[in-house]
Formats: sequence, structure tokens, C-alpha cells
Amino acid sequence: MFSVFALGQGKENKGKFYVYWGWNNGQYSKSDIRFKGDNYDFTLDNVVAHDRQSDFGLKFINPAEMTIPQYNFRLGYFFHDNWNISFGIDHMKYVMDQNQFAKMNGYINNGSEFDGSYSNHDMQLTEDFLKFEHTDGLNYANIEIRRFDNLVHFPISKNGKGIDVNLTEGIGGGILYPKTNTTLMGQDRYDEFHLSGFGVGAMVGINFTFWDYFFIQAELKGGYIDMDDIRTTSSKSDKAQQDFFYSQQNIVFGAIIPVFTPKKQINF
Repeated sequence: MFSVFALGQGKENKGKFYVYWGWNNGQYSKSDIRFKGDNYDFTLDNVVAHDRQSDFGLKFINPAEMTIPQYNFRLGYFFHDNWNISFGIDHMKYVMDQNQFAKMNGYINNGSEFDGSYSNHDMQLTEDFLKFEHTDGLNYANIEIRRFDNLVHFPISKNGKGIDVNLTEGIGGGILYPKTNTTLMGQDRYDEFHLSGFGVGAMVGINFTFWDYFFIQAELKGGYIDMDDIRTTSSKSDKAQQDFFYSQQNIVFGAIIPVFTPKKQINF
């Protein structure tokens, strides 16, 4: 059991890799969504959406099931004791609230029951008109620069190793590669991956590292997503555009891999 602790210990992190996997809870701002095709062009204003949580269970430890829930994966490298660069995938899920009312502006002339011109029309978003979700998922592949600072060290073993409490914060950007599930005006459902836009974000987290090799990290993350090329049907002329802000609350589990660290540092 530890008897002393040290504040703000400098950690020798340069040359280390880290990897983590965990899960996120997400929220999205309202967004205006424009739908455009050969015979229609309309915008739905202030559309409300939510994330979709999966019932958590031990099955998600199975590699074949790990990508079903909303997850966060990241692989990083410390190029400095306090700085690292990382590549990550934030697998969020975005689901438009079904049957909500939204202001609609534009026109439809494709021979459907929805033909007409619309000006601030209160349109109910029923399933026969529109089902719209990025559920497999809202995939944000990104690169981030993060700072990492030790706040306090609790030595437990005889060689001084133990539990470290660390603060991390960072910024980054990347691409959106969603698999959008859309049913639009009675057309066949479309559900394929497509490069749709870009995103930026910032995060802050508290990290608990055990014996320099394993950690648990809680994160708050937020940012902006702009997708101007969302596929909605099998026809390349049909697409949607939207942008919105997002927030995440993440819990992740990871390991630190001292690949380029001097051997004298690698001990328990």
C-alpha cells in the first residue's frame, strides 16, 4: 500500500505507443438537411436527431461483435514526453427522430404523392416520406494532437511504480465516412459507405494509468461535422447535405507500448 505521493511527476513518455478501445454516448445539435435530385430540391429545417445505444453485454468483448455499439478506437505515438499524435475512429450513430415536424422549403416533382412546392410548410417526417440515419455509422476518422500531463503519482511497488493520474487535452480533424440508412419518398432503402465530408473536434480527458502500462480514460469531446455529399439512393444524382455540432462522453481502456523506450524504463 502506498504511503507517499508526488504531484506533477515528469513522465518519460517519448517513444511510446498507446492504443485504446471504448464506448461513447453522443448528442447532436439540430441541423438543416437539404435533399436534392433530378426532380426535387428541398430543405428540412432544424431537424432533431439522437444517438442509438446498444444494450451493453459481455458479447461486445467478442471481436466479431465489438463494432456494433458506439465505439472509439485510437492508436497514438508520443513524439515528446508531453505530446502525442494519434489516429482514431469515432463510431457514432445518428438517428433522425421519426414523425417529428420540420419546416420544409423547396419542391418535389417526381410523380410521388409528395409532389408540390413548399414554403415554410410543416412537414411530418413519417417513414413513408423519409427515414434518415447514419447508424453503421457516423464514422469520423481523424488525426489528433494531444497534450499529456501527469497530475499526481501514487507509488505502490518497491521500484516506485503504481498509479498515475494524468490530464490530457487535444484538437484534431478528419473525414466522415458514414454508412447512411435512408428511405426517401418510397424509394428503395440505400445503405452503403460513402465519403461524405469532414469534421473537427477538441477533447479533454482524465487518465488513470496503472504501472505505466495499462490505463482507463474518461473523455469529453465536442466538435463540428459538415457533410455535403451524403448518398441517399442508388442513383448518384440523389444526395443530401447537412452540418451540425456534436458532443461525446467516452470511457476507454488502453495499453501503453514502450517500443522505442530505453530498456531501463521497462520494469515492474
